[in-house]
Amino acid sequence: MEKKIKKSVGILLAHIIKVDHRDIEKSVPLFCELMGQNFECTDEEVREFLYDIMDKEYDLDEHIAVINEALCNDKLSKYHVLEQLNHVIYSDKITPQDYKIFEEIKNKLFAC
Repeated sequence: MEKKIKKSVGILLAHIIKVDHRDIEKSVPLFCELMGQNFECTDEEVREFLYDIMDKEYDLDEHIAVINEALCNDKLSKYHVLEQLNHVIYSDKITPQDYKIFEEIKNKLFAC
C-alpha cells in the first residue's frame, strides 16, 4: 500500500509541473525534497519517476482517491500534502489554472 500511496502523492505533486510544461530539470530538486519528506527514496529514483510521469497518461482522480483512502481520517496529513502541492505551484510561474487545480484537489481530498 505504501508504494501505491507514494506513486499517487508523486503524481499529485508532479501534476502541476506537467500541466504547466515546466522545466523538469529545474523542478527536480524541489520534487526530490518534497518526496523525500514523505517517503524514503533516492534522488535518482525521484528524478526517474518525474521524467517518466511526464510521458504517461494517468487518472488524477484515481490517485486522489488512493490518497483519500489512506488519509481519510488524518486531516493534518492532507493539509501537509496540500502545502507541498502549493509549494510546487509557487516554485515557478503561477497561473490561474494552477489554483483552480489546487482547489479541485483540496475539495476532493476533504470530501471524505
